[in-house]
Amino acid sequence: METEEFRQLLARFSAAAEAGDGDAFAACFTEDAVYHDYIYGDHKGRADIAHMMSALFHRDAGDDYRWEMFDPVCKGNLAYASSLSSFTSTVPEFAGKRVVIDGISRFELRDGLISDYRESVNGGVAMAQLGIAPERLAKVCAKWAKLLIAEPATGRYLAREKGSWRDGS
Repeated sequence: METEEFRQLLARFSAAAEAGDGDAFAACFTEDAVYHDYIYGDHKGRADIAHMMSALFHRDAGDDYRWEMFDPVCKGNLAYASSLSSFTSTVPEFAGKRVVIDGISRFELRDGLISDYRESVNGGVAMAQLGIAPERLAKVCAKWAKLLIAEPATGRYLAREKGSWRDGS
């Protein structure tokens, strides 16, 4: 896939996410895709991804949810885009609080669809906008740090000698 085709996939992806249409959102993914979400965890397969979008995410983010992708870049089976998203929380504890988040999304692609999705988002910024207590924020950030350290890619990175990636070793 190249950037223009990826841009079209992103348009479908974002429109379905904004509408809370889990089935249309999941149709942007391969049957065996994994969606790694920093709040709701990993979701595997279209049915689970559809459920995450409509029953979890849209339940908490509400009808004014927006998610726009910018500056998409794609070459072959790997693509990236930056994003802005916003919503007004419907979670009872935070109901009515407006949140804006920026991020970078990484897409692994296969047969014109997303096979693996992950993003880098500063969730602390979102939690600060919700007014989450500092102790709770620290606990969540510690959990995210543990997950990062446990990632196989992080282990490989830490095991390499500094600068060794430059010479391909």
